[in-house]
Amino acid sequence: MNEEIVRIAARGDGVTASGRHVPFGVPGDVLLDDGALAPGPHHREPPCRHFPECGGCQLQHADDSAYCGYLVSRVETALAQHGLSTEICEPHLSPPKSRRRAALRAIKVGNGALVGFNAGKTHRIVDMLECYILRPEIFALVDPLRRLLGGLLPPRRTADVLLTLVDQGPDVLLKGVEASDLKAIEALNGFALRHSLARLSIDQGLGPETLYEPHPATVTLSGTPVLFPVGGFLQATENGEAALVEAVRDAVAGSERIADLFAGLGTFALAAHASYAAEASRDAAAALERAAPSIAVEHRDLYRRPLDADEIARFEAVILDPPRAGAGEQVAALAGSSVARIAYVSCNPVTFARDAKTLADGGYRLDWLRPVGQFRWSTHVELAGCFVR
Repeated sequence: MNEEIVRIAARGDGVTASGRHVPFGVPGDVLLDDGALAPGPHHREPPCRHFPECGGCQLQHADDSAYCGYLVSRVETALAQHGLSTEICEPHLSPPKSRRRAALRAIKVGNGALVGFNAGKTHRIVDMLECYILRPEIFALVDPLRRLLGGLLPPRRTADVLLTLVDQGPDVLLKGVEASDLKAIEALNGFALRHSLARLSIDQGLGPETLYEPHPATVTLSGTPVLFPVGGFLQATENGEAALVEAVRDAVAGSERIADLFAGLGTFALAAHASYAAEASRDAAAALERAAPSIAVEHRDLYRRPLDADEIARFEAVILDPPRAGAGEQVAALAGSSVARIAYVSCNPVTFARDAKTLADGGYRLDWLRPVGQFRWSTHVELAGCFVR
């Protein structure tokens, strides 16, 4: 009996009403009796030659409507597991070729090197000949990196390549690359000059060291240039960042005393005019403090030392943007507080839903939530939610 695909599961498979998982199925496709998949109205031809081998994308076969539906479904399912529901706003999708940061892999092969993302569920590197998610300025470095790393890496040796587009141009960090002689140092500096890099750093196993940085590397957040630490965190796309910033501003609207917890470089603290920011990364905290003297910035690990009830009582609103593990310890303290509004930005619907349940049990209502698809065509879901007491 033919079965229609009704949703996309967390890892990207299509799922029928009976629960059968079908690779590359999207809602509206039909699983035929012979096991073949008949494409429906939301099935599209993947644009990239590397799909589905490359692990950078899992859902290029889904059109925007199906992909938005997937984002909403992920969030709804996570909330439902804790007995929660809310208004889910229209998802934001970052357009193709808008990703401004990427972590690639490289391996020495013959006289050159392969550079790209790992193949799905393996450590095999897919040599990237085209890419529909990276900014052109980032992708333009892939072929030159092949030649550079082909001359620097020993046979079959691998390296990590972290690429970020900052105000001054591409910021490149190479991990696992040695610069032990003059020839290697000249090759690296020549590469940086030829390709107008903002900065070139290497990590030989003892931490990053910068070889080339003609001007301090910065990122501009809500109009404020902030020094960008080597290997620092930045939202994946500019328009995705803008969507999250807009959601955070809406969530804390009308509040005057605002705390930004897990503040990073201040993406939300600067946008919402926070008076206090806490961040565990010493470099990020120092960069934010230097860029925004009006914000009381504290270098603080909120997992080990979350703000307590007396500290929280100073604020009318709190912004949270924790890592994938969520903010369990800090949320437990917030649940017993009198803070009127909480804006929670998350890159993991599962831990967000867990923390949302803690806040709900403490008397907060999840007023609304907006999914954000910065990592287009991937199964990675981000969101911003608004809690009110």
